[in-house]
Amino acid sequence: MTTLTGMGRRALGAVPALADLSDRVLFGEVWERDALNKRDRSLVTVACLVALCRDGQLPFHLQTALDNGVTRVELEEVVTHLAFYAGWPAAATAARLLGDLK
Repeated sequence: MTTLTGMGRRALGAVPALADLSDRVLFGEVWERDALNKRDRSLVTVACLVALCRDGQLPFHLQTALDNGVTRVELEEVVTHLAFYAGWPAAATAARLLGDLK
């Protein structure tokens, strides 16, 4: 499982207040809560990003999902499933971004 603390500073350093909130609250508190493990949080996050067509954040969270134990086959299945719920264009974009990962 990966630690995400410090990612806000690296990704959002141009906006220090947002970077700080991301590191302290999002990655430091929300992602560390016990009710869901990081693997499950990654699946939920990827599904939301695909459905909302947030392709700027999707590559990071696809890789994070892999680092958190989600398999590539599972990610492919999420993208395929979401094609019917979030729309074909959203799934096609996610498929392309997943294909770009090494």
